Amino acid sequence: MQKILHEFRHFFSYPRDMRVLLVTNLVYGLVMPVIEMFIGTYVMRKSDDVKMVVIYQLAVYTGIPFTFLINGWLLQHVSVKRLYSVGMLLSGVSMVVMMSLNELSLLGLGVAGLLMGMSFGLYWANRDYLALSSTSDTNRNYYYGLETFFATNIGIVVPFLVGAFIGWYGGEVTGQVDRAYQVVTGVVFVITIAASIIVHQGQFKNPPRSQFLHFRYHWIWNRMQLLAILKGLAQGYIVTAPAMLIMTHVGKEGSLGTILSVVAVSFNKMLYILGRTTQPRHRIYLFAIGLSLFALGALANAMLFNKLGVLLFMVLLVLGRPLADIAYFTIQLLVIDTVSAIEKRNQYTYIFVQEFGFYIGRFAGCGLFILLATQVSNTFALRYALLIVAALQLLSVFVARGILKGCASYDTAQPATEGAESAKDVVATPVAS
Repeated sequence: MQKILHEFRHFFSYPRDMRVLLVTNLVYGLVMPVIEMFIGTYVMRKSDDVKMVVIYQLAVYTGIPFTFLINGWLLQHVSVKRLYSVGMLLSGVSMVVMMSLNELSLLGLGVAGLLMGMSFGLYWANRDYLALSSTSDTNRNYYYGLETFFATNIGIVVPFLVGAFIGWYGGEVTGQVDRAYQVVTGVVFVITIAASIIVHQGQFKNPPRSQFLHFRYHWIWNRMQLLAILKGLAQGYIVTAPAMLIMTHVGKEGSLGTILSVVAVSFNKMLYILGRTTQPRHRIYLFAIGLSLFALGALANAMLFNKLGVLLFMVLLVLGRPLADIAYFTIQLLVIDTVSAIEKRNQYTYIFVQEFGFYIGRFAGCGLFILLATQVSNTFALRYALLIVAALQLLSVFVARGILKGCASYDTAQPATEGAESAKDVVATPVAS
């Protein structure tokens, strides 16, 4: 108990806006597993076609980068807190649209997917900016470690509870699975409203009004875009792959939560400890370990391609993905700090343009799956597309190492932050690239 109280006191030593943002993300994080996994299983159940799931995801990914662009203009007139809230609420609206479709058609999937993409665009554009403006490089390992700790616990508990509810209410009580999904959608909508109220408790400020559209960037940022493309490759498939694999090999949504719940709770404690104790110099090691675990899981799925293979893949994904995300996002914000100081540009510029790097990677990842499914078979795509993506992902480690060496060549000014070590306050000085 004393240790828990000590950690609470440590949490409250950080700036208020950072704490409000973490709590908001915690509450909204309760719906993320539902959106990421059970929407995929719903489409799979209604269409019985893995390509329809990927097409829906492509519609989602298409809506995201263009909403980032619109958000950049809206930020010059509308509060960042309000835009963040709208993004969260739109995800609930998209789920309502999806559940109202009697039959899934390409047009219906496209509309629901674009709405979800718009919600993600508003949500992630403003969430990334708020994370950037509310933290410094010295406390970002803690920020993302705590956020990932929350997300991983939620990612285990929520799918288990929702899967059990769908199996119980949709099977034993009403016999209507669609009705169970509608109840889940209603709960999601209530949670998004609560998260929207919480974020308004912060004193967040909009980015300065200035041009955010540029076409030429520093070489460090160009490397970061390559890293975003490689990350997007995995995002394009990871979101839908677990649902499709489980529906193919296991067949019931309740098993979705059961598989995830086998991950030991002690790992989540380790995630928190890593965020609490690691330094910026440790990020490359976390990145390499996370991507290696993902690759091992993909290899297990390709070699076995059965219930055991899915189990191993899901466990290694739940272990590896948080480590890679902690490293990636802290590297991303460090690069934005560095390059925006060098080029003297609005920081939202880099948040906006990186989303197009993600989009290229996501489109390529989904396109690879559709190509393999169409030209060979659904089974071949489910078995080997993930392995191809995982192998390409390992290249990210070498790209990230080069980026960190580039950032180390510059002394970037960092403001002192309450509750964290003060950073060196110097002016960014470029050296020959």
